[in-house]
Formats: sequence, C-alpha cells, structure tokens
Amino acid sequence: MFVILLNYKKPLSEVDRFVSEHREFLERHYISGHFLLSGRKEPRTGGVILAQAETKAEIESIVRSDPFYREQVAEYEIVEFLPSRPASVASQ
Repeated sequence: MFVILLNYKKPLSEVDRFVSEHREFLERHYISGHFLLSGRKEPRTGGVILAQAETKAEIESIVRSDPFYREQVAEYEIVEFLPSRPASVASQ
C-alpha cells in the first residue's frame, strides 16, 4: 500500500488550470482499483492519495500520468507501507 503526497510548487492560479484534468486522472485510477482515497491538504498546499499496487514502480508510472506531474505544478513523495492493523468495530 502507498501514500502519495503532493506538494504544490506553483501558485494556486496555475494549479487550478489543471484541476479538471487531475480529477479525470483520479477517476481513471479509482476505476482501475489503484486509488482508495484522496483529498486535498488543508491549508491547500497539495493533496494526499491512498493507493494500492504490486510495486512502487507501478505507482511511479501512475504518478507520471498525472497532469499535475506533467505540468510540474506539484512534487510527489511516495511512501510505501505495510498495513498491520485496521480500525475495529467497537463491541457492544
């Protein structure tokens, strides 16, 4: 499992030019099953994506197809982690 951290490198006015394309990118990867959760940081300095794939190289390839990456409006950090404990439902 992977956490993808995006940090904007350019002003929001530049980021906003590519938001629609970025949302299409996200949708494609939700449909493919790679993305599980995503959202913007608060304050709005970037975003976070929770993703799953067989390898980090696969995630790196996916990231390269993001318009934010293509247009160099964001930098990316990919953190691989091994989930060991899920949230549990409280017993009643």
